[in-house]
Amino acid sequence: MRWVRSAAVVAAVLLGATACSAGGPAGTSGSEPAVLPTAPAVPAGPVRPTASQALDRLVAAPLDLDDAAVEEVGRSGDARLAWLLVDLLRFQLDFESDPPLLDGLDRLTGYRAPTDPSTVAWVAYADALLRWDTPAPPGYLDWKRQIYLAVEPAWEPFFDDDASTLDWRHVMWGGVARDAIAALVDPTTLAANDGSWLPDEDVVFGVVVDGQARAYPRRIMEVHELANDTLGGRRIGIPYCTLCGTAVGYYLDRQPAGVGTLELRTSGLLQRSNKLMYDARTESLLDQFSGQALTGPLAEKSIELERFSVVTTTWAEWRHAHPETTILAADPGTGRDYEADPLGGRDDNGPIFPIGQRDDRLPVQEPVVGVVTPTGVAVAFAVAEAKAELAAGQPVTLAGVEVRLDAGGLIAVLASGPELPTSQSFWFAWSQFHPGTLLWRAP
Repeated sequence: MRWVRSAAVVAAVLLGATACSAGGPAGTSGSEPAVLPTAPAVPAGPVRPTASQALDRLVAAPLDLDDAAVEEVGRSGDARLAWLLVDLLRFQLDFESDPPLLDGLDRLTGYRAPTDPSTVAWVAYADALLRWDTPAPPGYLDWKRQIYLAVEPAWEPFFDDDASTLDWRHVMWGGVARDAIAALVDPTTLAANDGSWLPDEDVVFGVVVDGQARAYPRRIMEVHELANDTLGGRRIGIPYCTLCGTAVGYYLDRQPAGVGTLELRTSGLLQRSNKLMYDARTESLLDQFSGQALTGPLAEKSIELERFSVVTTTWAEWRHAHPETTILAADPGTGRDYEADPLGGRDDNGPIFPIGQRDDRLPVQEPVVGVVTPTGVAVAFAVAEAKAELAAGQPVTLAGVEVRLDAGGLIAVLASGPELPTSQSFWFAWSQFHPGTLLWRAP
């Protein structure tokens, strides 16, 4: 048995983090993915008793691993168990090689993660398992629950929903504890004329609700990732997933009977590099990208939040188009300052968490605006190309959806006129959650 990290040290890393990828480097998923061998053969039926017993020992002390138990799992030949070794490897916070775990993963998968300094092993293995679509073993959630709750007991409500249809293979630690990234609640706002604290060229997320406009500066949202606010007489939530470049607008009020108004918070968990948020009252997990409830009482009621458009633009362009807008104050009520680039270019080289198979029609980090039509057709438009075409006076349309310039950003409408809830995201995020999406490119 070898000492790795105490729970106290892990907790210190968790609570000291300020963004979803904090707590150490995550990986280099944005680089060209490694060439993988053929997917390993996967057995059917229950896990062999000796491997099951070894896993029981490992998950009972996931921060103080038993090397003999790791070796027993590796000898099992059951590739499904690689998911649990990846889960264990994720919490080895030295972010260095862990020979017993790596050897076990190598034996189970027939794949050895690259050893170059820019690669983090758990990311490489998780990406491989995602690309192979390797199934999880029977009992996976129970074992994974023990690993995660040993690190952050406050995650318990999220894992204690055996009826959830959430694919737990895709759920990974984002580097922070629950609520370590503090959501904004009723932030202080200013009139546009008092918004000179923000440089004109700074990016904002602009929204209009029942005729009232507001700008949420990206530099603030990169720190808090969530705003619970009231605008136009509606209670709204603006979650911003820094990892997938997506700010989404959701109505939090007017839910079905018995649900009430939601209050969104950061869970500290991700689903394929996408933020998982939760409702503070019901402790139900929700997908930031879709607004769909994944666990808990909200999932039982099949809640999916109603969306409205978020325009990604600059403060100068938003203010010019909406002179009556309000903007978050330089201190929105937190008592802190907000630097211009709090993430320090963290995502410049692509996604830093596992995403699995990628759609090569665009670079992974290419910004797109995406919509889903009333008939369920997903359509994406490459932002830079669409803006260039529109600036040249050319129409940008696909599948009955038209994209238009709005305050320096883009919105989408149906050919018949109604606006569709629009948001901007990185291509990898839109394409993985809408596989087979239609993609507009400039002629």
